[in-house]
Amino acid sequence: MFRHILSVGGLTLASRALGFLRDVLTAALLGAGPVADAFFVAFRLPNHFRALFAEGAFNSAFVPLFSATLVQDGPEAAKRFAERVMALLLAVQVVFLLAVLAVMPQFMTVFAPGFADEPEKFRLAVLFTSITFPYLLFISLVSLYGGVLNSMGRFGAAAAAPIVMNLCLIAALVLATPLLPTAGHALSWGVFVSGVAQFVYLAWDAHKAGMGLRLVRPRWSADVKRFLTVLGPAALGSGLTQISLFADTLIASALPTGAVSYLYYADRLNQLPLGVIGIAVGTVLLPEMAKRIKGGDEAGAVDSQNRAVELSLVLTLPAAVAFLVAGLPIVAVLFQHGAFGPSDAAASAATLQAYALGLPAFVVIRSLVNGFYARHDTATPVRVALAAVAVNVALKLALMGPLAQVGLAVATSVSAWVNALLLAWLLTRRGLFKADARLARNLPRMAVAALAMGAALWVAQDRLSPWLTASGLFERLVALTLLGAAGLLVYAVAAVVLGLVRRSDLSRLRRRRA
Repeated sequence: MFRHILSVGGLTLASRALGFLRDVLTAALLGAGPVADAFFVAFRLPNHFRALFAEGAFNSAFVPLFSATLVQDGPEAAKRFAERVMALLLAVQVVFLLAVLAVMPQFMTVFAPGFADEPEKFRLAVLFTSITFPYLLFISLVSLYGGVLNSMGRFGAAAAAPIVMNLCLIAALVLATPLLPTAGHALSWGVFVSGVAQFVYLAWDAHKAGMGLRLVRPRWSADVKRFLTVLGPAALGSGLTQISLFADTLIASALPTGAVSYLYYADRLNQLPLGVIGIAVGTVLLPEMAKRIKGGDEAGAVDSQNRAVELSLVLTLPAAVAFLVAGLPIVAVLFQHGAFGPSDAAASAATLQAYALGLPAFVVIRSLVNGFYARHDTATPVRVALAAVAVNVALKLALMGPLAQVGLAVATSVSAWVNALLLAWLLTRRGLFKADARLARNLPRMAVAALAMGAALWVAQDRLSPWLTASGLFERLVALTLLGAAGLLVYAVAAVVLGLVRRSDLSRLRRRRA
């Protein structure tokens, strides 16, 4: 399981690096203005519906049922179940896609009403969204194939799919922009092509694994009914997340100019460990637990969950400490250029530090929630998410006045801890999870190692201050690299000395690689 988590995390990290390069190229070629606004709306809309219907909610319902069928009835029965779900998914998506394309101008009036005052921007938004929206159909099929492959222990293709998307968008910017009216046109077609490319890539990998799915007629069956029963609460939970994100944007727009930007830059950094670690752990843990539970190995499922929580915290705490102690130099070196001045860096760094308080909770939630999903319970996490959203919005309204955007980030972190603690309490109360001796023993060791790393970063930051604030970008990048290396070295040494990472584990890993 650890090997799969590290593999998925590495591929996700590569995808995030390519995404950063894509953002740099987009800023350079697209810039800001009506074309950029139109494209970003056209890119955001299918992804909003993807997050709502075809990503987290779909996987949390499909993967446990597919894994259980795979264990209990064998690959052929699991394949037939996946084909029936794909038929239903295709039918719903095609109808939805045709309906949206038929009323695209009215659709845009609802989701981007401010564009109506600028006819050219509105026209471009309608055109770009008409090009990008079919991406939703293909990326929904990608989620299905990804769930199939993950359940079979093949995590590489699904984790690499976002790399394919970023490569398509970069190629579109570089190769297609000179041939089309604007870079917005090129990017819109790049989004469409990336959806097709990801689908073909995962379908090919599934075919290699003996899970090439045939196109069958949609029909009602007991397993499809069970799937929809589990999917309903999961989709509601995804909807709550989208509502929470909308509330964030709405509240932040009422703050002074710059608040939304500070939140964006801080969140971009905060999402890196959250995406690399949280997504990797959650992706691998769900099918692992589902198969163990269906096979009657409840103890093995709980052990897997303990190890996932342990690994999540071991990898996340260094990032959280780095953001808390060295948030300002990190933000300043990466973003303080041109119009982004020292005061902007300081405001973004304070926001990043507030997000860092909740980073461990955000990552652990990915492991805890799978304790419910693996047992086909998607309703309980929705109730917990509803309570967390209520706390989030209430704290945002209370803290936005005295703390501005930092208050919004604090509210987000507090709500994450509320979510994580409620999930852990409910799992423990139902006898579905208990921190074992190894996790209980290692938690204080993690805290001591993290404190040692924080002290090292504090000292190193003071020593490297002349280079971190130098005028040359190269000097600042080198100093930031040295700062990070010093912190990680101290954390690694402390982890070995305290027994958090055992020498025997390292020796066994080296032997396996050999």
